[in-house]
Parts: sequence; structure tokens; C-alpha cells
Amino acid sequence: QVQLVESGGGLVQAGGSLELSCAASGRTGSSTAMGWFRQAPGKEREFVASINWSGSNTYYADSVKGRFAISRYNAKNTVYLRMNSLKPEDTAVYYCAAAVGMVSGDSPAENDYWGKGTQDTVSS
Repeated sequence: QVQLVESGGGLVQAGGSLELSCAASGRTGSSTAMGWFRQAPGKEREFVASINWSGSNTYYADSVKGRFAISRYNAKNTVYLRMNSLKPEDTAVYYCAAAVGMVSGDSPAENDYWGKGTQDTVSS
């Protein structure tokens, strides 16, 4: 069983930055993509970014390309999401996810494990 715990969320002004971390415990395996999704009130959960096991490939939603950066440090079983130039529309609960045997895991259905989420609020 894999547990994912997010940290780093909070309140920031528009144009500011936040960095999220997700620590994984348990055996994720050597072919597990890690990613971030978000869900705003009244909206469906949407893909934000993901990264393959080795970190050689990253994937981003169009809405965050050029502003967000995902990375992972496998020795610590941790994945990060650096968010720059934040906008009010980035306000959401951000969830960490793990997709076993997947390269990108850019669909919610591809992910086997989920964190509980962390609230990020961007004020205008």
C-alpha cells in the first residue's frame, strides 16, 4: 500500500510562488509516474502536471505550461511542484497522485493512489 502526503499549500498573492511537496511511503515500484491534479469548487478534478519514474519526461496542462515545474527525488520518494506567476484561477485543492506502471498518469483514472490534498489560494 502506498500513502501520499502533500505539504506546502497556502495563501499567496497573484504573481507569487508556492512549492508543493508530496512524500510517498510504501513501495511505489520502479515504473510509477507521479503527478498533481487540482479541483476548484464546483469543478471536476483536472490534470496539472506529471513526471515519469526516471524524471526524464514531464507533462503539463496547457494552463500551467511555462509557470509550473514538476520534479522528483526518488531517493526520498518525494515529488515537487513549483508554481510561479500564480493566478487567482489557480486556486484549488491540489492532490498528489501515483500511477503504477504508467508513463504520464495524466488521467485521473490512471492513478492508483491519491493524497488527501492541500488547499492553495491565490488572492487578486
